[in-house]
Amino acid sequence: MSYLRHIEACNPVITERFVPWEINGQVYGWLRPSFIEHLRQFDQLFAFSDNQVGLSNPAFQGEALTAELTDVVNTLYEQGVLPHKPMNEPYPLTAGERDEAIAEIDRVAASHFGLRSFGQHLNGYVNYNGRLLLWVGKRARDRAIFPGAWDNMVAGGLPQGISLEENLIKECQEEAGMSAALAQQATYVGSIAYNRVNANGFRPDVLYCYDIELPATFIPQNTDGEVESFHLMPVEDVLQIVRDTDDFKLNCNLVIIDFALRHRLISEDDPDYRALLAGLRQTPGVMNGLN
Repeated sequence: MSYLRHIEACNPVITERFVPWEINGQVYGWLRPSFIEHLRQFDQLFAFSDNQVGLSNPAFQGEALTAELTDVVNTLYEQGVLPHKPMNEPYPLTAGERDEAIAEIDRVAASHFGLRSFGQHLNGYVNYNGRLLLWVGKRARDRAIFPGAWDNMVAGGLPQGISLEENLIKECQEEAGMSAALAQQATYVGSIAYNRVNANGFRPDVLYCYDIELPATFIPQNTDGEVESFHLMPVEDVLQIVRDTDDFKLNCNLVIIDFALRHRLISEDDPDYRALLAGLRQTPGVMNGLN
């Protein structure tokens, strides 16, 4: 078994067809042809051609576009096209970074439209006499995806309209019972990007990653029901689980691999070392077989 297989699982070769959603020459999303058929009823908003989907008015953006997209998402949910109820959690409609968004759309529709999504993951560790111990969570059994899987100590989506610091503090409080003062000690260590396909559509995801060295007296306590239990493990044991099993939530493997590379727990002599470094830094929206 190897670490590299997790990066390959998050960046598979795409064999099915996706159609770009382009606005003013920039690609904002990738759509399955079957999903496009459901969008044709909204021809006052979308423009259709054989090779792309656009907007009927490319200058249409901001709150007005957000309102139209909200109506689209609600209608598609009522029609059973979207299997999950809108979450009232706005995600950015962007061809680049969050601050370049031209509108917002509910999180529940992000992968159906193939939109770039953002999240935050925190590695909480304890340095015990020079030995690194890593806090990991066991996901609640009633979670819709990866129930009962291992997870990073704190991990969550990043909605639009909230700063990175504010959202990280909120997630730390909800998922690990961490005070704002302690959460503010977390260090941003870089981002991970990957491109994959799931049952709903295309997912070009960007994860902002953080490390925090925790006092030995800190015991995480979940407050939102998403985590069944927390465990403090020697980092070598965590890496063994990542390397030899599929017991972690898929993208959490990448966060732990990144942690191991930065803390020199994976040697430069490892035959996959360079491939691991490159594999964690994909270009969002650019995928094997999708260009």
